Parts: sequence; C-alpha cells; structure tokens
Amino acid sequence: MMRCRHCGGGDFVPFLDLGRAPPSNAYLTREDLARPERTYPLVIRTCTGCWLTQTEDFADREEFFSGDYAYFSSFSSTWLAHAKAYVEAMRTRFDLGPDSLVAEIAANDGYLLRHVQVAGIPCYGVEPTASTAQAARALGIEIVEDFFGADLATRLVAEGRSADLIAANNVLAHVPDINDFAAGFAILLKPDGVATFEFPHLLEMVRGAQFDTAYHEHYSYLSLIAVSRIFALAGLKVFDVETTPHHGGSLRVFAAHADSAAHAVLPAVAAMLEKERAAGMETAEFYTSFQGQADRVRHEFRAFLAEARAEGLQVAAYGAAAKGNTLINFADVDATDIAFVVDRNPAKQGRYLPGSHIPILPEEALAAEKPDRVVILPWNLETEIKNQLSYIAAWGGRFVTAVPRLTLHP
Repeated sequence: MMRCRHCGGGDFVPFLDLGRAPPSNAYLTREDLARPERTYPLVIRTCTGCWLTQTEDFADREEFFSGDYAYFSSFSSTWLAHAKAYVEAMRTRFDLGPDSLVAEIAANDGYLLRHVQVAGIPCYGVEPTASTAQAARALGIEIVEDFFGADLATRLVAEGRSADLIAANNVLAHVPDINDFAAGFAILLKPDGVATFEFPHLLEMVRGAQFDTAYHEHYSYLSLIAVSRIFALAGLKVFDVETTPHHGGSLRVFAAHADSAAHAVLPAVAAMLEKERAAGMETAEFYTSFQGQADRVRHEFRAFLAEARAEGLQVAAYGAAAKGNTLINFADVDATDIAFVVDRNPAKQGRYLPGSHIPILPEEALAAEKPDRVVILPWNLETEIKNQLSYIAAWGGRFVTAVPRLTLHP
C-alpha cells in the first residue's frame, strides 16, 4: 500500500496517470535500441493528510540519477543569468564574504557556484551524479559526490563545513525521502544560517496544464502548504518566499532554524499560503481535475502531428529535455512523427530519446534538413530558443509549442 513520503498517511486522491514510461533522462545509444527498454508506471497522487503531491515509487533513485546523468544546467544562458543574479542578491542580503561558507545541494555542473567563486566566497557543492560532478570540478569547484541527507550533513558538520547559506535549486522535488533531506539542512546550517529552495510551483503547474513536468525523477510536486509542514518537522521555519518565472513559475523559499531570532517571518509567507488556499489547494477537487488537462494537450499534439503528416511537412524538435520526453511518450510519438530532435549538449548528441527512439542531433542539423516545423520541447525556454533559432524563418520554418495549448508561432 502506498504511504505518503512525508506524513505516512494512506489516503490519496488521483492527480495524474501517464501510463508507463522510461526514465526521462535515460538517453539511449544505438546499441541500446536492440535491447528491451525498462519502463515504470508514472502515477502521481495527492495525500489528503498533508496535501503533498507525489509519485508512486517503483524504482530506487540510483536508477534515475546514474553516473552518466545527462542534464547539465550550464547549457541554458537564461538559467546561468538567473544563477548569477541569485548569487549577487544573496551576497548583498545576507552580507556574505570571505569569512562565509556557501554550500549548494545538487550543484550539477557548477552553473551556480562558479558565480560564488567569482564573488570571493568560499564554497563547495554536493552532487551525486559523476558526469556533472566532473564538469564542476573542471571549473575548480570542490564537490562532495554523494546523495544529501541527514547522514551526509552530519559528516560535513564534523569536518567543519557548516554553512551560512545553502542553495538548493530544483532538487527538493527530486528526493524520495523528503523528511531526511530536509533534516539534513537543519543539521548543516549554522545557527543563523539560511537555506533557499527553488522548485516549480504546483499551483502554476495546474494553472498552466504543465503535466509534462511530471516524470519519475520528480518524486514530489510542491506547494508552500506542503513544504512548510515538511520543514517544520525538520525544525525549520519558512521566513520568506518569492516567485520566479523559471520552469513555468517557481517559488524561492527561504528557511532558517525555527528558533533563529535573526530571521523574522515576513508577510509574504502568509500571503502565499492564503493564495494557495484560495485556489483550493487544500481540497481534493484541485487535484482530481488535472488529468483532463493532460489528456487535452495530448489530443491537440497528436492532431497537430497527424495534420503535418497529411500535408507532407517535416517536423523536428528542439531540446532533448525531460519534459519533452514526458509529452512525447504520453502522446505515443516516435520518429515517424518527429524526424529528429536537436540539442546543444554534446552528452545527448548521437543518442536517442527514451521510449520514442527519436535521434538526438547537433543544432547544425536544422540548417541541413530545414524542417517545416520545430517543436520547442522545453517551453519554459521559449524566448531564448526562438532567439537562438530565429534563422529557421529563412526557409519558412515555424515554431510550435504544445503546453499549455497547441500553438503555431508566427
């Protein structure tokens, strides 16, 4: 029987059922195509005890976060700029300097800590995937290659690595034992230290029909209502919250020790909680209505591809992103529908999308093949990608996005 990963309750309402799917970042080699492909149910439910929305788990985290993990944050200029602005804002707000220590959990390829280094602030990262850890080390960043939780935090404290600031961007949703993960922050933080967490906001996921942000690596789908409870159990308080436009609309949550007098709880916290409650996020109806939105997007996308085939148009895609794999596999799309996908990340080029087996090529393939339509799979980077690929207009190519509604762009 499924139990809530936070409160242990057993009462759930359905949120999203996408059938069976392979891990979204399990890109395939040519040799892999001849082998059976591992898939798991992608089923998400919401606990009515604490309102944490979560996957039903069928595999260990090591299956999804392997040594050759192919997601590298630094390939998005938008995200690099966001990280740089974050570092400057935190340095100013919390008076960080040469005597401070910054830790980042899920440091990936050093996209954020490179800016901490430039600011002259001592830092280190925690990153369990060998591929991205190696890339961060190549920048001179110290990386602890392990999964984060209470045990690792205890070891780090014993080594004198307690932090003034802990950054955790787009990782809170990626942990199966979310209580142990939160407890690690309470251990690693200095008495008046601050931890910040950024994660896609479940409210915006529902409002924007962003069902494609669901995949096995995302164990939890987060609201401030649920996160506040998780942190409180760990002895942390949320003292501020901000919104960002990234990943379709995210929250940046500021947390500190519950007994820290240095960080008073600001009005923004109560305002966001009230906003979520007013939207119905403590009612079953908010969650049970979401499946219909996913089904609608699937139908619209399949209809677009069928019409393109009927008109003899070649369709390609940009961005071998996890969210794109969710959309493609839920819509039963393969290489007869989308000829190829291009991506700037060399770690993905020459491989194939999981499930659909669509080939991943370098960006130069667009100019060589001149497809009539280019589907932007990471729609959260639409502006960046349209600027980057504006040259497709020279042969009459047009961009397409499927979420929140099928849109053929001018």
